Order: sequence, then structure tokens, then C-alpha cells
Amino acid sequence: MNNVVTIVMGGGKGTRLYPLTADRAKPAVPFGAKFRLVDIPLSNSIAANFKKIYVLTQFNTASLHLHIGNTYIFDTFTRGFVEILAAEQTLSQSSGWYEGTADAVRKNLVHFRTQKPTHYLILSGDQLYRMDLQDFFQQHVESGADASVAVLPVTREDAAGFGILTVDTKKRIMKFTEKPPLEQDISRLRLPRTLSASLKNYEEGKDYLASMGIYIFNADALEAALANADADFGKQVIPALIQERHVNAYFFSGFWEDIGTIRSYYETNLSLADIHPAFNLYDEDMPIYTQRRDLAPSKLNSCTISHCLAADGCIVTRSTVTRSVIGIRTIIKEDCELDGVICLGADYYDEPGPTRKEEGVPLPPIGIGKGCHIRSTIIDKNARIGDGCSIGWNGIPADGDYDRYYVRDGIIIIPKNGHIPAGTVI
Repeated sequence: MNNVVTIVMGGGKGTRLYPLTADRAKPAVPFGAKFRLVDIPLSNSIAANFKKIYVLTQFNTASLHLHIGNTYIFDTFTRGFVEILAAEQTLSQSSGWYEGTADAVRKNLVHFRTQKPTHYLILSGDQLYRMDLQDFFQQHVESGADASVAVLPVTREDAAGFGILTVDTKKRIMKFTEKPPLEQDISRLRLPRTLSASLKNYEEGKDYLASMGIYIFNADALEAALANADADFGKQVIPALIQERHVNAYFFSGFWEDIGTIRSYYETNLSLADIHPAFNLYDEDMPIYTQRRDLAPSKLNSCTISHCLAADGCIVTRSTVTRSVIGIRTIIKEDCELDGVICLGADYYDEPGPTRKEEGVPLPPIGIGKGCHIRSTIIDKNARIGDGCSIGWNGIPADGDYDRYYVRDGIIIIPKNGHIPAGTVI
């Protein structure tokens, strides 16, 4: 009987998503009004009935650990778990940090072996997709391969950012090329026409197969592949394994986005509010799970709302909100106008009582004050925007770090617990 153990990589420092990753791991970044990025791989694995799951973490782990601990609690009949394995020092095994994805798995093999797995499923903790992992697994078993890599077709321009795989007509991977620069001629790596014609999601110009960083290994093949000092799956382990063993390609035909930059995070979030989004949050057969908060319904008082997502516990009063994502407990006061804004919400409501002060100056309440005009902005959790602020409404400052905000990829970011005084113009 097959016994699959899922390993979710908790991500590195997530520097390209800074300042959203200033105080949290990349997989813990809020997403889609009420979720966290890590909910995506965990939900995919649970949907496939692969419920023995380990999450490997290292950087800014507190928020991620709290979310997982409060969310993924199985009953005694499920025979599953979601267990966090943070980087640790031991007397006999390890005295250092994880040096890469493969190194992280290698240092935790002692824990994985207790489940007596026949296969390992390795997932990234910071991608947006919905994959039938049971189908992935079945194709891997039927192929007779030692390992399988999930792949999707990309353009030559996009190929520069991925590991590019060359396959034969039976989908066996023959070669791995790491992030070929645009000036390099890689026409020899093109997908065979006999295969491209059979792909559901093939589009003209997408002639190269990119690794998605999603793998299935036979248990013995993984342990043999890690019997060295290789640090990373994509750069080292997979290329070496291709030369020694049978590695197959699994062709993925759905939506997939590697949320690696502020721009991709911003645009992918807003796209969820489209009438027909590429990624459907409303699939009841494969739901995305997250923490249950038991908050009150959102309350919209005399508002104009268009192409928006709103989570639980929000209160929006006499305002206009267009193509925006409103996270949990977001408060938007009267006469505001938001266009292309992502509010990550708040961890708590302000309690009645004395007004909080910063250097003797009263702080505005958590949320967005009266008469604010905000565009092209990400507002992180627990931020306080004073009355009458204009943010991004008449243009975006150059990318950089400013006194109370940041600009990345042309997007203004108000940091977690940030404070924008009343009347501020950005």
C-alpha cells in the first residue's frame, strides 16, 4: 500500500516581497482577503487525501506557526497531521540553518522515516494553483519513474526565470537547463510538436517546459539523491537525478502563478475579484482551507462596490470601492474612494477607551479614516490611515523606502502597524 508524505517548503527570506515579509515568512503573507499563501499547498494536499504533511520553516516563523497551529487540526479518525519542522540544531545531526530546499529535506529525513513513506510529495509554500495531486501521483506510479516533476509550458522570455526541461515523446526528462539567459539560443530545448499538440493549455509561443518546483519521489530514490551535500532541488538534485535515474514530467494544464514579487502579488490578488477569474476561489470540490474566525458578517452602509472581494468582519460606510480586496476586520470610514487597493485587514478591533498616542500625538483608529482617496496601494495589517489622506491618487512616487511607506514595482505599501497622519498626500 502506498504511503505518501507531503513536505511543504516554508520558503526562504522572501526578500522580493519585502516589506510584506518584514515580520512574517513568505507563506504566511495574507492573500485573497482571508487566506495565507501556505493554505494553497496544504489545501491541495488535503484534497488529494495526502494528509501526512510536514511544513519546513526557518525565517520569521511565528506568524506562520500560529496560523498552521490554529487552522489544521484533524480529528482522531483522520489519521493525518500538519506538523511544523523548524530549523533546529542537534548534537549529532546538524548545527546550522537550512542551506537550501534539498538540505532542508535531508536534515529532516529522520523525522519523515517515522511514517515509513513509500513516496514523498514536495510542494512550494508560496505558489497559487489548484492541482489534482492524486492524478499527479497516479501518473507517476504508472510511468515507473523514480521521480516526477510538474511542468508547464512557458514563453522564451519567461523561460529565463525557470529551470527548463527537455523531454522525449514518452515524457521522460532528458535534460535540465537552469534559467537560460535571454541572449542564449535554446531553440534545441523546445517542446516536441507531438507533445505540444496534445496539451490542454498550450498556447502559440509557449514552447518551453518550465519546472514548477513540485516533485514526487519514490522514497528510496529521494534518500539516494540526498546522500550528498547538494543544497537545492532545482539547481542540483533534479539535474543529477536525470542523469542517473528515470525522471518523468507531469504536464499541468491549470492556472499557476509563482508569487515572487510585489507586482505579481498585487495583480494576482486583484484578479481574484474579476467576474471570471483565472483562479476560482469558489470551487466547492477543492476548497481552499484557512482559519475559522467566527467573525460577524461584513457590513456595507450606503456603498458603491465594484469588482471586490471582502472578508468577514469588515465595516464600510458611505464609500466607493473599485477592484479591491478588503481583508478581515477592515474599517473604512465615510466618503472614501478606493481603486486598486489591497487591505490585509487587522488582527483585532480597536477597543473603546483613550486614544493611543505616538510621541504625544493621538493616533487614528485602525483602518481608513474619513474622506481618504487611495489608489494602487497595499495596506498591511493593523495600519492606521488618518482622515483626509490622498495616497497614490495623483501619481506614484519612485520605488524606494520612505518615512512611513514603501514603493515597490510601482505599488505603494503601508507596512504592518504603520501610521499615516491625517491629511497626508503621497
